[in-house]
Amino acid sequence: FYESAGRYGQSSLRLVDIETGHILRQQAVPPQYFAEGLTLLDDKLIQITWREATALVYNRDDFQPIATFTYEGEGWGLCYDGERVYMSDGSATLTVRDPLTFAPQRTILVTAFGQPIVRLNELECVGDSVYANIWFSDVILRIDKQTGAVTAIIDASELLPSQERAVMETGAVLNGIAYHPERGTFFITGKLWSKVFEVNFVPQ
Repeated sequence: FYESAGRYGQSSLRLVDIETGHILRQQAVPPQYFAEGLTLLDDKLIQITWREATALVYNRDDFQPIATFTYEGEGWGLCYDGERVYMSDGSATLTVRDPLTFAPQRTILVTAFGQPIVRLNELECVGDSVYANIWFSDVILRIDKQTGAVTAIIDASELLPSQERAVMETGAVLNGIAYHPERGTFFITGKLWSKVFEVNFVPQ
C-alpha cells in the first residue's frame, strides 16, 4: 500500500507491505501540514493536506518531493481514474481536477434520495464510480462520477468487532478504501485501526 498518515507533527507518506503491515519506506511530512488523501498518478504520488490548501507531489520510486500545488478549501480524500483527479473537502461536493496542474475543472454534487450527502471523506476511483466513505460513519457510498448520484450504499459496520471499538479513540473511524484490480476486491480500514480487511461488496 501507499499510505498517507495524518496529524500535525506526525504526518508521513509510507510504502507498507500488504501482508505484514511492515513499513518499507517512509517520508516525513513537514510539521505544519496535516496529511490527508493520497493518490498514485503514474510515476508520482499526490498527497493533499487538511487545512493548509497545499498538495504535495512526490516521486513514486523514492518519495522525494518534486512539486506542490495549491487549492481552495480543505483537503480530505483524493483518487485518480486514469484521466482526472477527484477530490473531497468534507462537503457534499467532489471537485474534478486536472492531473497535471491540479486546476479545478468541474464539481459534482453527490446526492441520494434527492438530498446532498455531506462529510464525504476518503475516495477510491473504480471504473465509472467513485467510492467514498461518510466521515464518522460505517457507510461507504458508490457514486456515479458523471452525475453524482449514489448507486449503492455499503454497510461496513460489522468489520471491526465491538470489543475492539470500545477501547479505541473516538476518532478511530472507518476512512480507508483501496481497490485491487486483479482480484476485484477492496481493502477497508480505519484511522488507528490495527487491521485491514480485504472484502467483496455483495447485495444484501
